[in-house]
Amino acid sequence: MTSSKIEMPGEVKADPAALMASLHLLPSPTLNLEIKYTKVSCVRLFWQRNSWLSLQRRDFPACVIYLCLQFPSSQVDTDKAVRAARLAFSLGSVWRRMDASERGHLLDKLADLVERDRAILATMESLNSGKPFLQAFYVDLQGVIKTLRYYAAMHLNFPMWNFPLLMFAWKIAPALCCGNTVVIKPAEQTPLSALYMGALIKEAGFPPGVVNILPGFGPIVGAAIASHVGIDKIAFTGSTEVGKLIQEAAGRSNLKRVTLELGGKSPNIIFADADLDYAVEQAHQGVFFNQGQCCTAGSRIYVEESIYEEFVRRSVERAKRRVVGSPFDPTTEQGPQIDKKQYNKILELIQSGITEGAKLECGGKGLGRKGFFIEPTVFSNVTDDMRIAKEEIFGPVQEILRFKTMDEVIERANNSDFGLVAAVFTNDINKALTVSSAMQAGTVWINCYNALNAQSPFGGFKMSGNGREMGECGLREYSEVKTVTIKIPQKNS
Repeated sequence: MTSSKIEMPGEVKADPAALMASLHLLPSPTLNLEIKYTKVSCVRLFWQRNSWLSLQRRDFPACVIYLCLQFPSSQVDTDKAVRAARLAFSLGSVWRRMDASERGHLLDKLADLVERDRAILATMESLNSGKPFLQAFYVDLQGVIKTLRYYAAMHLNFPMWNFPLLMFAWKIAPALCCGNTVVIKPAEQTPLSALYMGALIKEAGFPPGVVNILPGFGPIVGAAIASHVGIDKIAFTGSTEVGKLIQEAAGRSNLKRVTLELGGKSPNIIFADADLDYAVEQAHQGVFFNQGQCCTAGSRIYVEESIYEEFVRRSVERAKRRVVGSPFDPTTEQGPQIDKKQYNKILELIQSGITEGAKLECGGKGLGRKGFFIEPTVFSNVTDDMRIAKEEIFGPVQEILRFKTMDEVIERANNSDFGLVAAVFTNDINKALTVSSAMQAGTVWINCYNALNAQSPFGGFKMSGNGREMGECGLREYSEVKTVTIKIPQKNS
């Protein structure tokens, strides 16, 4: 999620014809996986102390075919994982005695292994979530590698299913950099790449027990982790509803520290003086990237009244050109939604928009094929009181609202329970600075969208969470401040 723009080799152009002519320049998915240490056909689920211990069915969202079996972990497995992590962190252990520079070397080696197996991991991400293979290869895996190298050079955890491998790296890299041991629960929808990372972690040379991967269901394994007195800190990426439950459980147990990166309903403000074609494309990518399954999705698009109709027209044209198809087709821009539950939720919210009076400009239906595909959908004449303007849809649905004045749009944009990100498009620096200063959001982009990197702290205001990930601020979440005072002779203090 370092950027919603897929940075392909320079020879590969954006139009489909040129892309097809340049296929020899692109990486290919590894469809016949022969995985060292693991078997995709029978995925064992508990990677603890560098060994597989345990086996639920997982389907491929693009065509709802059987993908793998997995047995969810239990409370007993959670206790074993915590004991393994505690043992690896005990005084005198190999990990505890290891120099910070050596920890950085291990992270760097892990980045090398991820780079080596980049095509395999990108294939797994497509199988996991249905996202296009090229997006996984050029965006997600690039973000993983950069994150690992960033924290390597600088010298307890629940990833979300929309960016499973990237969220894995966001969690473990700063934790391991600071010398912590980790118990990590992947989202139950997307376990494959996290399990493969377990093999790479072992190959890189991390001591047993330092990283413990514990797949399973949230109400069982997630709840056990949140309330476990042997865990000192939790980092969670997911819904606001689950984030509240985790914070409550942490408070009831041992007051463990909690970092929460939760939902969003982000405003994207387009002024009349912006470059219109550029703003339309950025707004399009800001909503539809990753099938709309982004916590940062700029789904509340506020457009100044004088350019509103033209902005809607061009946005509809762009949405109709969006290529929906197989994740392994290099021309695909949008794959399927993660599962049937999310698919049904999106369609229900689309119907609510129609019922409440928004104008459906295009899309709005599931595609008549196997899998959880939804047409790129654009609504105009949206008002702030509609459900589609207030609730996080987490799907390929763009809502375009109009505004008249800067003061008005600032007030409306901030009138939300969420505060993860915001964006403003304008060629007037005074407008840009005024709006960015006024936005109640953890990240504000000016004339860009989804511009994330390993150096920049990321996190939300309000019900979008607390704490920060990435950058030096992210390291503080995984360390404690201690004061040690020594009396110096012949000094009064």
